[in-house]
Amino acid sequence: MLKSYIAFDVETTGLNPLENEIIEIGALKVRNGKVAERFMEFIKPAASISPAITSLTGITNEMVAGARSRRSVVSDFLDFCEEDVLIGHNVSFDYSFMKCSAAADGLTFEKMGIDTLKIAQKVHSSLKSKSLGSLCDYYHIENKSAHRAYHDALAAAKLYQTLAHYFEDKDPKLFKPVQLTYKIRKPQPATAKQIALLESLIRKRHASIKWNPKTITRSEASRMIENLLKG
Repeated sequence: MLKSYIAFDVETTGLNPLENEIIEIGALKVRNGKVAERFMEFIKPAASISPAITSLTGITNEMVAGARSRRSVVSDFLDFCEEDVLIGHNVSFDYSFMKCSAAADGLTFEKMGIDTLKIAQKVHSSLKSKSLGSLCDYYHIENKSAHRAYHDALAAAKLYQTLAHYFEDKDPKLFKPVQLTYKIRKPQPATAKQIALLESLIRKRHASIKWNPKTITRSEASRMIENLLKG
């Protein structure tokens, strides 16, 4: 069992790291088996948080209104991580968002990691659900605020320790850190329909927005259209 690592989790505005944004990062730095430092911070997104995401996470637009920018928070989180191994439940999802967010500001994020979901899929193949909530229920691990980043990160750390206690001796290879990978696809340019709709909405709303129809991406156009429709 690793005695030093970073357990982390992110909450996002959706499931696609190229189109959606991180709105909260939660992490704990473990040293010699004990929590040494914590990282808990909101990020102010460019697009509004949907009612569905608020319903799932409890995070509202008002809660992130005064948050710092992505670049500031992600840069601080990268410093927090140092050279540690990352641990999380379905850690590839969180890693993909962190890598895309870092890359958007010219930062690199290359990490080794351990995924408690992959461990659970192997050692608990008969369990109907291997979600973090289901496994916490199975092992009686308390998660005071599920779907909030820090609390999910803490639950993942406890789950890792529990799984390692019971199964690492039987299958040590399963618990070894591996290189986390996510290939960032090149952003797609906005479609002709998106550009036409944007131009129409900007005229109708008399909006003052700086944008370039030749360089705007599909995801940027989607966010701008969404915000203009809400306005």
